[in-house]
Amino acid sequence: MLLICNFEELQALSTGADLLMEGSSGTVGAVAAPPQAVAQVAMLQARLTSSLEIATLDEQRWVREAVAAICQELHERMDEKVLEFHPAHEEAVAYYFDYAHAYGVLHRIDDMGAEMTAMIELMTGEAPSPTAARDVNFSE
Repeated sequence: MLLICNFEELQALSTGADLLMEGSSGTVGAVAAPPQAVAQVAMLQARLTSSLEIATLDEQRWVREAVAAICQELHERMDEKVLEFHPAHEEAVAYYFDYAHAYGVLHRIDDMGAEMTAMIELMTGEAPSPTAARDVNFSE
């Protein structure tokens, strides 16, 4: 399945991924992310150049976790800037838009996961097993 992302969404995800990776390297004042999230974001970062081809439910799940970690990072940064300055401060507004774009992508990834799950259930007659999540291919 193809997850279509526009330029603003890809930029927001890239910005959030960069911030999260910065924070994972021990940058002062950065928000710490769990090691698994950092690894997933690192895998996703190289793919943030165009819309994402997501072939399996297993892949959808790790992409979802990476995008959720990016959303959390952007939301926390936005909150910090709102408290540091005020809601209309330039940095707070920029983080708001990055967060909103990334959150929209997260919602579409959730929809994609629900569709993949439903298709696997239709094909197998049961909830997706780990094997089905890994092996059933939804390539375009």
